[in-house]
Amino acid sequence: MIDRVRKAWRTWREDGGTPSRRERAHNLFEAAAAYVVACVEDDQERADEAAGWVEPSALAFGVNELACRAVIALARERDEPPRTVARTLLGLPAG
Repeated sequence: MIDRVRKAWRTWREDGGTPSRRERAHNLFEAAAAYVVACVEDDQERADEAAGWVEPSALAFGVNELACRAVIALARERDEPPRTVARTLLGLPAG
């Protein structure tokens, strides 16, 4: 963690403290949203780009959080339990 902070500080100092628009840091939720949308649209190049924005474990956490929120939103919209919605989305019996 300390090494990442040092690297970020060094990069900031070397760039004069003004990162360009392209070098802007992405948060894990931006990365997760971009990654999932790219996967849905079968765009491997964009999925790879989004996956590179954050650490793999952070991306996994973000994708998990997005999945949870999506299931909750659909469950509320459909007035069904989240378990039923999740199983339906995955093509499993309602069981």
